Amino acid sequence: MERDTNLAEVAKLNFDVENIRKDFPILNRSIKGKPLVYLDNAATTQKPKSVIERTSTYYLNENSNIHRGVHTLSQLATEYYENSRSIIKKFLNASSNEEIIFTRGTTESINLIANTFGRKFIKEGDEIIISHMEHHSNIVPWQILCEERGAILKVAPINEHGELLIDEFERLITSKTKLVSLIHASNTLGTINLIKKITEISHSHGIPVLVDGAQAVSHIPIDMQDLDCDFYAFSGHKVYGPTGIGVLFGKKNLLDELPPYQGGGDMIRSVTFEKTTYNDLPFKFEAGTPNIVGAIGLGEALSYVSKVGVETIALYEQELLNYATKVLSEINELKIIGTALEKTSIISFVLKDIHPHDVGTILDNEGIAVRTGHHCTQPLMKRFNIPATTRASFAFYNTKKEIDMLSEAIKKVIKVFS
Repeated sequence: MERDTNLAEVAKLNFDVENIRKDFPILNRSIKGKPLVYLDNAATTQKPKSVIERTSTYYLNENSNIHRGVHTLSQLATEYYENSRSIIKKFLNASSNEEIIFTRGTTESINLIANTFGRKFIKEGDEIIISHMEHHSNIVPWQILCEERGAILKVAPINEHGELLIDEFERLITSKTKLVSLIHASNTLGTINLIKKITEISHSHGIPVLVDGAQAVSHIPIDMQDLDCDFYAFSGHKVYGPTGIGVLFGKKNLLDELPPYQGGGDMIRSVTFEKTTYNDLPFKFEAGTPNIVGAIGLGEALSYVSKVGVETIALYEQELLNYATKVLSEINELKIIGTALEKTSIISFVLKDIHPHDVGTILDNEGIAVRTGHHCTQPLMKRFNIPATTRASFAFYNTKKEIDMLSEAIKKVIKVFS
């Protein structure tokens, strides 16, 4: 399916993709003698010069551990680290900095909730609901928890387009349902779930909602006040920031109730051999020396995205998605997997009788970087009765010319195997 975009709106943006591309040094390089066409943005995004320079500046001029230090470098590093928390709070429209927890990424954020919320609230016979399109990171932690607690994991079904069946989801809810944990946007299908509606349904039954926002945060506006979900997780490297840094948003009243995730420095108020008292939010969940430079780099990345404009990015990427869907659909041997009406700029596809790994290898020889495999969504592959797909995922520095190059390279793949 293809969602309509207002071309007049896109034209009014004065969006100059060539100027944007100048901000990303890696896009100038060649791969095997061909210009790099980077279409693996769902796995990780490239970094703008401002992020690269900001992280370099930290190590060159500001490197120090944060909090408690009275010397100048420690004070500076602490200021920049906490300023990034403020940037993230504003980017998500959270209520306070206390609701922003730094983690290593989406995976750790989900595990944090599985461990803390699970210890506190999940008991034998309780139920947790996920969906059929979840990333392994939003499946395995709940399986571990259910095995430990004797709880039950329920899976909401999807249709042939890759869209969540909302009525079927609601029918899964019972008096024993204690948590709903769903992906905002599928990393394989591109499907954007109706999180606001899902949250309204769940809250009407008194059930909190966790959202895996890894694939949504770089593509569409995210507003915690509007979505009203209870927890929201994302990774820095998916939104033009460094690897190894992520965020867990949690509503303050819920985070206050949860026990610590890890013990160590900075998450304590006082320690004796008899008893430890824990620090206030957000520090209660940030044990040990954090990824300081990662947090600072993420703040810089979100500032860059905000400067370009999230709405502008969303409109431009929708144009890319529509164009790529049209161009690739004209290849008879190609079948797109995931045709939801509401999608981020991801196209997964299969070529008749050609394994995705072979497709990816030949595309690499053309300088085109795509992702092949099950994309950490093996249950989803089973749902569509396929072993793997080739996935092209677009960012706002990609162009229609690159999509044309992808199309021509796919035709070469077909010719080789014919």
